[in-house]
Amino acid sequence: MCVSVARAAFTGTTVYCGRVDHPYHGMIHVLGYQNTAVDLSGGANAMLLHVPAAETMTRDNFVSVQQHGDVLQRMVDAVGPVPAASARSDGIDWMGSVPQVRIFEHDVYTVLLADDPRAIPAALDRVPRRRRPPLRPELFTFYADHFPNHTIVLCCFDNAEAERAKPLMLWFAPADPDLLVAPALDAHTGGAPDVRDPVPVDHWVLFGSDETPPEWGRAVDYPDEMSRGLRSYLPDNVIGRYYGDGQTLPNGDFAIDRGDMLREDPEEWIRRVSVG
Repeated sequence: MCVSVARAAFTGTTVYCGRVDHPYHGMIHVLGYQNTAVDLSGGANAMLLHVPAAETMTRDNFVSVQQHGDVLQRMVDAVGPVPAASARSDGIDWMGSVPQVRIFEHDVYTVLLADDPRAIPAALDRVPRRRRPPLRPELFTFYADHFPNHTIVLCCFDNAEAERAKPLMLWFAPADPDLLVAPALDAHTGGAPDVRDPVPVDHWVLFGSDETPPEWGRAVDYPDEMSRGLRSYLPDNVIGRYYGDGQTLPNGDFAIDRGDMLREDPEEWIRRVSVG
């Protein structure tokens, strides 16, 4: 459940999207993402995410999980174990020379943010060489064509550092406050995703909201020492499902409407959103 710019295998993905009335930022959506990456290209690689943000994003939109690298796993633990049949064995600042691209260091990644993804290849020479993967222009044309009103996040990494990666967590002002979207487009060859064929899945999809009643979903057990700053972005309760065990789905994202979050059995209202 990831798009990479070179050949790779991604397993055990967890993606979270939640609504928060934040004390400083106001009404925002929070995206959490984590997987296990195995680079098959023999060098640097990068993964792409598309974020439906209404405003320009910068490094300030990225949330440090500090020492809590298990924060998404705690959400998974709250929802429940995988069914038995499905069990699974700070740096560079603003780059003014290329318009619309912001570059900075976050955890083991060099992150590029772009409002127009076609500007990303020209910015790659500002990425440290050990994290600088080859890029195919058609991949970024695909994102420009299919996600014109999104912020594109490119996370460049050195395969030697990938195992140390903590969950990515970022907040944004959503373009559509009534729709929570978990990006799940899939392609591991370095080329543009093939949106015509189903793809195999192996991931947890989680949602949360601060509008739900206390008995909604499953409570997440956070450690007492977690800072109030980090905790302010996280849900008290979550819902979610595991997708896997040989299952295939149309290539695309997962989403749930804000109103459907309050229905009985809200997990049943999580839907796959195909790319047109």
